[in-house]
Order: sequence, then C-alpha cells, then structure tokens
Amino acid sequence: MNVKEAYSYSVSFLEANGVDEADFKALTVVCHVAGIKNSEYHAHKDDFIITKRLADCLWKLKTGEPLQYVIGKWDFYESEFYVGEGVLIPRPETEELVDLAVKYLKTVTNPVVIDLCSGSGCIGVSIAKAVTDSKVYCIEKSKEAFRYLEKNAKDCNNVVLINDDIFNDIDIENADLIISNPPYIKTSDLPNLQDEVKKEPQMAFDGGNDGLDFYRIINNNWTSKLKPNGVLMLEIGEDQGKDIFDVLTEFYNVEVKKDMYGNDRMVVAKR
Repeated sequence: MNVKEAYSYSVSFLEANGVDEADFKALTVVCHVAGIKNSEYHAHKDDFIITKRLADCLWKLKTGEPLQYVIGKWDFYESEFYVGEGVLIPRPETEELVDLAVKYLKTVTNPVVIDLCSGSGCIGVSIAKAVTDSKVYCIEKSKEAFRYLEKNAKDCNNVVLINDDIFNDIDIENADLIISNPPYIKTSDLPNLQDEVKKEPQMAFDGGNDGLDFYRIINNNWTSKLKPNGVLMLEIGEDQGKDIFDVLTEFYNVEVKKDMYGNDRMVVAKR
C-alpha cells in the first residue's frame, strides 16, 4: 500500500467509526508512519508504507486515544514535544503566552524564569530555547509528566528540572518571570469534558471548586519568589477574566489579554 492509498483508506476507516476530523487525523498518522511531514504528502504519495504500524495507529484513534498520543509528539511554538499518556497535550493558545514571555525576557539581561506546573515543558523549554541567556526552572509534580519533561528538556543546558508540588515551599532563586498554565477547570465540570480530553490526566485540569485554587497558591506562596518589579504571566479559563483580579491581591497592574479566538486567556501582572 502506498501513501496515497493509505490516506484514502484511513479517511474511510475513521469516518466509518465516527472519529471526528477524519481527514486531518488520517493525513497526520499516514505521514507519521511514512516518516514525512504533512506538507510533504504530495511529494511522497507513491512511497510504500508499513501497514501494520498504520493499523495500530488507526485502532488507537478508533478507541478515542488523542491523535497527539498516537503519534507520540506534537508541534508547539518552534519545537516538537514528546507527549503521551499522563501528560497534558500542548495547545495553540498557550503559544501566545510563550510569545508574550519571550518578548518580555529579551528586554532583560540573563533572566531567571520559573515555570510552574510545567507538564511536558512546552512553556519553559520553549522559553529556554528562544532566550538562550535565560535560566529556566521547570517544576512539575506528576512523575508521569516529569518523564516527558526530562525528554523534552534533554538538550537544554539552561533548564533546571524540579519534580515537586507547587503547594510545597521550594527553595529556589528569585525570578524575573513566573509563568504558568495551571489547572483551571472547576472540579464539577470535569465530567463534561470531551471524551478525548478525558484521556489526558485529569489532575492537569482540576482547579478545585471554582477553578482558581492554583492561582491562589501562586498569589499566596510564589509572590516572594519574584524579584522586585518581576512579572507574572498566567493562562486562565475564558470565564475567569473578572475573577482573577480578586485572586491576585499581591500584584498590581493586573491585565487580562485575549487569545486568537477573542477569549480572555492570559494574565500579565507585576509584583
């Protein structure tokens, strides 16, 4: 079976089994198995493909496993990140948070960054690669997610990995920037998540009764870890733009920014 035939078969198989975005997912898994980028499909459509590997990928998609887990990696910012069961999948909205951070950090000499709830490391590692004179501390509690964080940060000499809970008092140097995409979904809303999203670690979503538990911890326990005039950058839920002002009582100039979809998504504040 060549790449073109594999793609046609994959689309039909996924559609027949009620998998959404069948065209995109079929193209992505076929190109993954063929060892090419999606954009290279037409140049390689006559190449032969290993059908058993493709069948394994299609079966996983049929059972509801996220596409990103099936192929084991995902593009984020300017790099590829290893992902799989036990780690949150990077989202495009979070790239906007990274972009804000990079622009700010390039105005600071030898900046120190603390990335809380690092997960795959998509935020902290992306910053470390983009701002090469920075020192980035990535803190992640989950042992499963930490394994992916280690893989993704392997070649970054300016990244320090810490396997710990941000609820604990962690001995760490003060930072020019604290950044985080913490869990922010209300516990009561977790059962309503899409089935595919439920395959991701629920601890990466659960923000407590009102979704704001982690923001309170950051406000109460991490303000002292910022240098004078240090900056805090956070990702928030689209319905939390108003509530966040009441939570970040230790900061001033709190500003909520919208994402590419026009939703409240990012917070920038100063100590």
